[in-house]
Amino acid sequence: MKAKPFTPTGEQARVIGHNGSAFVASCPGSGKTRVIVERARLMLADHSSRRGIAFLSFTIAAVSELEERLHRQGLLDVPAFPHFIGTFDRFLWQFFIAPFGVPGCTARPRLIPDKDKLQIQPFPGAQALPLDCFDRTTGNSIPEALARHGFKGRVKAHETAARNTRARFLERGELDFADAREVALARLRDPVSSPVLARALAARFRELIVDEAQDCNPADLEIINWFRSAHIPVKVICDPHQSIYGFRGGVTDELLAFGETFEENDRLPITGNFRSSRHIANAIVALRAPSARSVTDEALGEYRDETTPIHILAYPGNSVPAIVGAKFGELTEELRLNARDCPVVAATRLSGANALGHPADNGVKDLSFRLAVAISDYHLSFELGGRKEALEVVHALMLELEGHLVNKTYHQHISNAEIEPDHWRPRVLELVDALRFDPTRFATSDAWHDLARTLLAPLLPVGGRSINQRLPRNADLAKALFGAPPSGHCARTIHSVKGMEFPAVCVVMSSRTAKGILDFLTAGSSAAASEDARKIYVGASRAQRLLAIAVPKSQAPRLMRLLQTTGATVSLVVL
Repeated sequence: MKAKPFTPTGEQARVIGHNGSAFVASCPGSGKTRVIVERARLMLADHSSRRGIAFLSFTIAAVSELEERLHRQGLLDVPAFPHFIGTFDRFLWQFFIAPFGVPGCTARPRLIPDKDKLQIQPFPGAQALPLDCFDRTTGNSIPEALARHGFKGRVKAHETAARNTRARFLERGELDFADAREVALARLRDPVSSPVLARALAARFRELIVDEAQDCNPADLEIINWFRSAHIPVKVICDPHQSIYGFRGGVTDELLAFGETFEENDRLPITGNFRSSRHIANAIVALRAPSARSVTDEALGEYRDETTPIHILAYPGNSVPAIVGAKFGELTEELRLNARDCPVVAATRLSGANALGHPADNGVKDLSFRLAVAISDYHLSFELGGRKEALEVVHALMLELEGHLVNKTYHQHISNAEIEPDHWRPRVLELVDALRFDPTRFATSDAWHDLARTLLAPLLPVGGRSINQRLPRNADLAKALFGAPPSGHCARTIHSVKGMEFPAVCVVMSSRTAKGILDFLTAGSSAAASEDARKIYVGASRAQRLLAIAVPKSQAPRLMRLLQTTGATVSLVVL
């Protein structure tokens, strides 16, 4: 099918043609990915420079989407040199760590992105705790992290072991991405190395495009600002209202303040929603902070005249019931939408899965359950990044069965053994295909389990525990395998669908967070709930034609009044 011709709006055209650095604030559905593609097309048409463009984002999903579009348009070759396309993390590693190593360490630097998951057990019988329970700098325990793991008692021995473990990592040149940022920043702040790096990178790149910049943390902003000071143009493209990565130090107010450091002519908005209906475009404005509602993004796309109202699904009780998913299924059927393309999304996968009547990973740690969740994740992933992550989980489980992950993380083993993806991926793909759960192939979850045991038994070391012991029966296995219930809808976290779009979306507010979210959205109070509110904003703004929001019955009238203030048509459904 021939692609539709692209006629940019005035705001889009201004970004596409802008030379030099710019801070681009774009609303959901504004066509920013198309703008990036057209900016690349314009720059690459100029053959006077042989320097490349660096396309950076913060998730594999976002990078995969942009890369696919650039390849489809014939703008990037394989390999992409002199250009770079990848995550911000990979960019830092490739240009600031790998060529120079780790200060004070003679070993070749190795990336161990999951090293914070390493279990710290200072003596036999002690409760094991992951390394991320301890401050990276001081080694002191983090009380909130200890509480999450139910730890009680003396923690001094764990703290000492954690400090020693981090020291050994650095002695071996084993870094995660947080370490890489620290090393990169040290080099950029150094008066000797900084100008050398500036000249080298300016010779390689004529522009950096940083997409989804609301996912930055303060260190990332400092690095981006270094490029500006080195006179390497940077396009910072973001929607500050979609900042939902507070757990990794994400920024919101800091990002807005960073935008103010750009000259007025270099602050370029992209407004206009080409994704959603008028009702949805209006409603998502109400999900922004009260101080950020002065501009309503006009619906401009093919679904702008969709008449379907916003549906508030008011559910009873303290947990999300399966009737939410059933009602959402009825709504999508009325529009003749494919349920497979219409997810239920929530801050946690458990809340979304509860709405479909099949609780997902509920803390069960046995290998059988973890394998079932990973297999379901692979076959239900919407995008390439999700499938890659699921394959890695399955591979890690296979290595665990083989006995390779004792006192080491998955990525430590991969690095130590120098295992390339091409080596392990074919056999893992074969396994996930063989174990794809389908009621036409498996009469029961036990039948699936029997096949899993048969396929994985050859991995066990001789003389060790039996496959029945390693993959025990689990009463919740069926819940993990039914990642897509009979209705066809699947449950996804809001983080996993960020940057995507769907014909219909059901966003779930849990009873734990709903009141705080609405306190923040209606009065600006309960500031601690601001990130929870931004998650709802992100989830709701994925919808094109139908948006349903499931909320506890006690909070439904408040949500309805809030959405109606923007002119959206809203239907309240009491379940």
